[in-house]
Amino acid sequence: MSGHQNDRMEDKPARLTVLIDAEKKKAFEALCASQDITASQMVRQLIRDYLVKHGIEYPPGAGHEE
Repeated sequence: MSGHQNDRMEDKPARLTVLIDAEKKKAFEALCASQDITASQMVRQLIRDYLVKHGIEYPPGAGHEE
């Protein structure tokens, strides 16, 4: 497989499954909705912020599908 094909594979979205308490999920989704953002968009933003906070660099534009 060529390097170009590898790049395209890495650009595909990946699923992250997180188990949380049902009441926390409900509260989180309600808060996100009140701010006109989806829970998925907020989780992606939280991950980006966490990476930046810890000085982790990743390819520019990766994961910015909102």
